[in-house]
Amino acid sequence: RMNDKITGALKAMKKKLAEVPNEAYKEFVKDTPVRSGNARRNTHLQKNTINADYPYAKRLNEGYSDQAPSGMVTPTLAFVKKRVAAILKGK
Repeated sequence: RMNDKITGALKAMKKKLAEVPNEAYKEFVKDTPVRSGNARRNTHLQKNTINADYPYAKRLNEGYSDQAPSGMVTPTLAFVKKRVAAILKGK
């Protein structure tokens, strides 16, 4: 039945969308510069929020490090937009 197909597709999308915060967190950490490892160690996912809990997070996000000239938020947002678009297209 058509309703069953729609319901199944929506459930699959919902499941994939629920994984996006964790995927975004991994992307954020991957984009976080590494010197001592403190920044990556002190970045956590709490519910659906990424918390960069160290005093120089804003500075790193503003491109202070050559390792992350675009910071972490901009690339992570681009990842999320691309990922959500793919999910909505059924991928």
